[in-house]
Amino acid sequence: MASLQFLIILISTFFFSPATKGQTQGCYKFDIREASVETVHNALQSGLTSCRDITEAFIARIEAYNPNINAVITLNPSALSIANGFDDALAAGNATGALFCIPILLKDNYDTMEMNTTAGCSDLAGSQPTVDAPVVVALKRAGAIILGKTNLHELALEGLSVSSLGGQTLNPYDLSRTPGGSSGGTGAAIAASFAVFGTGTDTVNSLRSPASANSLFSVRPTRGLISRSGIIPISYTQDAVGPIARNVEDLAIALTVMASVGYDANDNTTAMVPSSSIGVDYSTALHGRGIKGVRLGLIETFFNHTISEETTPVTAAVNATVSALTAAGATVIPISSSIYNSSAILEAYDTQRFEYRQQMNEYLARPSLRGKHPASLNDLYRSGKYLVIPAQYSYVNTALVSSTDNTTYATRKLGIQNLTLAVQTMFKQYSLDALIYPEQANLVVKIGAASQSGRNGILAAVTGHPVVTVPAGFSPATEQAPVGVPIGLEILGLPWSEAKLLNLAKKISEIRRVRKMPVLTKAAISASAIDKVPVIVPNTRDIPSSYPLGTIEGSI
Repeated sequence: MASLQFLIILISTFFFSPATKGQTQGCYKFDIREASVETVHNALQSGLTSCRDITEAFIARIEAYNPNINAVITLNPSALSIANGFDDALAAGNATGALFCIPILLKDNYDTMEMNTTAGCSDLAGSQPTVDAPVVVALKRAGAIILGKTNLHELALEGLSVSSLGGQTLNPYDLSRTPGGSSGGTGAAIAASFAVFGTGTDTVNSLRSPASANSLFSVRPTRGLISRSGIIPISYTQDAVGPIARNVEDLAIALTVMASVGYDANDNTTAMVPSSSIGVDYSTALHGRGIKGVRLGLIETFFNHTISEETTPVTAAVNATVSALTAAGATVIPISSSIYNSSAILEAYDTQRFEYRQQMNEYLARPSLRGKHPASLNDLYRSGKYLVIPAQYSYVNTALVSSTDNTTYATRKLGIQNLTLAVQTMFKQYSLDALIYPEQANLVVKIGAASQSGRNGILAAVTGHPVVTVPAGFSPATEQAPVGVPIGLEILGLPWSEAKLLNLAKKISEIRRVRKMPVLTKAAISASAIDKVPVIVPNTRDIPSSYPLGTIEGSI
């Protein structure tokens, strides 16, 4: 068998040589729209294109379409030279790594040596890490090209994806709507095929909301599976990092690489990972087992059954998914317990305001952080160089005087333990494989909205349970939304059940193929050779007037 594989490689090498540096996408006709890890690797190995061509093609799409959606905040000036190095490796037969020559985008709260890490905040515009976050090291080690960084809701504090440094990101499916958030820049960029996949963070909803709003897949892993060190923090209890992709296969590959960091002394939650979840190749989980016999709990209280143009399409899309699952042999059990109330869970158990100041102060004091940046969170909010939406004035002012020493914090942590036990008891009681529910009970909100209302991510955020988000459908098409507004479904499992959830996501995506490209960015872009990576200038002129800059209303 080994000799046969060698013969195939030898024949492939003889007949197909890698494309020469500088040859363009138009010459080789490799279409990067909706490109996956597999299709990029096939194109490279067959000689259809080069790594340089692929990188230039993605940059061309960003140059063409980013002015419309304002998703990318900066590009990596080293991207082309890195691509050249991969072409040399390919020519020498040394193409290794699960992500060899895969252009990806990072949310701009991941520390990177090549680019400043700003979290979209003007007061952090000059903040320059001197070391990569461990998860960035893992991505690079696997061969990924860090193409650039994406806009986000400033400091990842909400879901509208507007920031003082990056401006307002727009949803490519409907320019009158937000892209979800806080990882909305990544969501919009990946939906528009600006890269193969991207990364995000999630403190309450922030990986799942953009996936839902952009017809994408995401995974919020079990707390501790992926190190959060080197990523601008909010909450020790609730922060998580993960990938956002256009298909489950890429999601599984990305999760495998990101989780390969393993134990990290700078994030002690990574010590909780059981041996059974160390070194897992999540791609293998996508095969085998069908939907037949799967038991799913449908959280009825996470819907908004009000009849309206904003809520009815969500209910219809999720119900259609449930019907397809039932037809495929799954058992769906309605869950109507009063404990599953997202607003009540957020109010009672959210820990952000108690942990935010301490977490940020520790991050800002890191010796590896150079450049110009504030010394503390209080200094940042004294600078006047930031954006906080009015709905969060109270939260930020409270966070600046709160800490984990507050007696309320201990009460919340105990409440989280009780809620986690209740969820796990329900899994046992009904012999469930997973819980399912809409990520957002209404369509993603319009530009200028007070907040990103109706989201259901808080349950996983406080309990630390893993969630995979899958596309569930679209609202009816309109003039503003030519294919409709995307709607997503969350699949929540027990801790360390990422493999099972990815398998379910794969099967759901097979029985309901709902993803569509956004019309706005659907057209192919002809790429040509470039000498250097262009500079991106985000549009900050169109920040809604309802979000005034440099104020949190109260004094510090």
